[in-house]
Amino acid sequence: MILALTHRSFAGRNNERLEFLGDAILNFVAGEALFDRFPLAREGQLSRLRARLVKGETLAVLARGFDLGDYLRLGSGELKSGGFRRESILADALEALIGAIYLDAGMEAAKERVVAWLATEIESLTLVDTNKDPKTRLQEFLQSRGCDLPRYEVVDIQGEPHCRVFFVECEITLLNEKSRGQGVSRRIAEQVAAAAALIALGVENGHD
Repeated sequence: MILALTHRSFAGRNNERLEFLGDAILNFVAGEALFDRFPLAREGQLSRLRARLVKGETLAVLARGFDLGDYLRLGSGELKSGGFRRESILADALEALIGAIYLDAGMEAAKERVVAWLATEIESLTLVDTNKDPKTRLQEFLQSRGCDLPRYEVVDIQGEPHCRVFFVECEITLLNEKSRGQGVSRRIAEQVAAAAALIALGVENGHD
């Protein structure tokens, strides 16, 4: 696991090979999860959804959710420039960690971790518009009807620093009750809450 957290700026023997392996596993597991969740989706739709799941921004958010940056081994230059916060370094380290889990514990263990990390993100996806996330779709829906924009509030944070769960409420004028979401980061929890609001509005059913 130490190797998975070792950036190339720290040592010649670093996490790049593990990152390569983890990237392949991540793409496979994400693809299989989407294949099962959306049985009527076309290949192009599945590809776009997978690209959203495995993009650097998503992985970096997950990494920040359990403070992965605090455990990275970085060279002095990267430390001074804030490399432990950089999206690309965090995303690469998460992929390397997946590769290390696979080598240490096997494919089932690696798959279980990936599915757990991506669960709330996958839950927020629909086929209504695979190019836009739930928050964007909700905002555009409300704007098209001249309504106020949604308001998001973090109502609770649970768990240890390495496995926090954020609980968010989304309030919109068209609904009497606030929609709720949870996830390993505030952003993901807000996306889940937005998706729940779209379902409550009858705009989406979550399984199209």
